[in-house]
Amino acid sequence: MSVREAVRRQKNLSFVLGTVTDLDPRGRTVTAQAGDGASAHVLPYDTLIVAAGATQSYFGHDEFAPYAPGLKSVDDALEIRGRVFGAFEMAELAADAAEREHWLTFAVVGGGPTGVEMAGQIAEIAHRVLPGQYRRVDPRQARIVLLDAVDRVLPTFDPRLSAKAERRLRAIGVDVRLGARVVGLDALHVAYETADGMRSLDAMTKIWAAGVSGTGLAARLAAATGAPTDRVGRILVEPDLTVPGHPEIFVLGEAMSLDHLPGVAQVAIQGGRYAGRRIAHRLTGAGARAGKPFAYFDKGNLAAVSRFFAIADLGRVRLAGVTGWLIWHGVHVWYLYGLRNKTTVLLRWAVSFLGRSRSEAVITAQQVAARDALRQRARAGEHA
Repeated sequence: MSVREAVRRQKNLSFVLGTVTDLDPRGRTVTAQAGDGASAHVLPYDTLIVAAGATQSYFGHDEFAPYAPGLKSVDDALEIRGRVFGAFEMAELAADAAEREHWLTFAVVGGGPTGVEMAGQIAEIAHRVLPGQYRRVDPRQARIVLLDAVDRVLPTFDPRLSAKAERRLRAIGVDVRLGARVVGLDALHVAYETADGMRSLDAMTKIWAAGVSGTGLAARLAAATGAPTDRVGRILVEPDLTVPGHPEIFVLGEAMSLDHLPGVAQVAIQGGRYAGRRIAHRLTGAGARAGKPFAYFDKGNLAAVSRFFAIADLGRVRLAGVTGWLIWHGVHVWYLYGLRNKTTVLLRWAVSFLGRSRSEAVITAQQVAARDALRQRARAGEHA
């Protein structure tokens, strides 16, 4: 569901498409531009909420980005979909076995929830969805390699759940390589370091799911307000989620840093509700109640591994398997906006999990080529 559709009944709300290019805390204005050549829009504000999320961190190796996209936006998801399904198409056209194996090797960097879920989904596609659709290649020959420098997958979960998730990954055909720190990455290879020395993996498709960094908007806000940031560029906020010295500016979700809170959806959801209450209290003059600092309630962690298998770390309750999978899906559907949206997602999931077809297999070359062109244009602009 688009943002414009979601807010269509909110008559006192306007939606403006654009990229924030400037912030003026003194004048209390935000400048946004919809695209190159488009006129800029200057928007005044009384209260500003910055909830722009985070971007992918390559730990000082931004040159990896063109070859290993992250998963932080819809555009990222479309590009990854194009690369994954496109790899099977190229394998079908490969001239020899070596080239075919190269196209059928997928490297996922990062053993957190995003990396684990991505590796599990590629394995699902290769072993369950695509077999029988190709004439010269067997998708079940695909190699999915999960790399991470840590000693276990899903390190923020209970160790017993992490062990179950790893066993499940291996059972569905994922090659889990831990203690493997990626030090090099290009169009054809991944170089990684282990306790036994340097290793190299030939893989045409790479996906980066390790680490986050502050966005350009967070950097602009920090420069404009003098706000401190943490080591990855997120704004260090006050206990009420405002920028130091600017009680009219809230920073929420992955864009902010407070008390080592994790960059998960629950922090953003609870922070948004808190900021909404704060603003309402200011408007009604309920200053006493508005003075309470933000208090995060940890409802637990969830991670899907494969079809009918997920883990749930809910404090004293720890679940793995079908029960965890049902909880994972239930939570995600519950927090979707709108009954129609929830119903549509449930129906699509039912078709995907009970059958073998995936409408998402439809791809276009533009999903990858267009983003590569945009990156090249951006780099050219930086050097101009």
